[in-house]
Amino acid sequence: MSDPRHNRIDYLELGAKNAGDYAKTKAFFETAFDWIYQDYGPDYCDTKSSGVGSGINGDAEHRTLQPLPVIYVDDLEAAQARVVEAGGIVTRAIFSFPGGRRFHFADPSGNELGVWSEK
Repeated sequence: MSDPRHNRIDYLELGAKNAGDYAKTKAFFETAFDWIYQDYGPDYCDTKSSGVGSGINGDAEHRTLQPLPVIYVDDLEAAQARVVEAGGIVTRAIFSFPGGRRFHFADPSGNELGVWSEK
């Protein structure tokens, strides 16, 4: 049986331009909306208190400066193959992170999204 999250957006990642902006962005959402964050190192955190899982990425090599919708799938390799088959362009190959693995792609209009799986 497939996970009910399969093929659904279940996470939104926001990028921070630099280390100073990362701390300011995190503090902004904590103050403005009372969101509580879990830190995963010095430049990444996420929260469940935003209504949908969301995070802030301050890693200059791996963050996007536009919001990054992230889709959950049961089979990451199969999803990547389907994205490519449908005309998407992989912008970041499959990589591991605490909690799972993911890849990024651009759709035909240039929108960047991520796809992740716990497996």
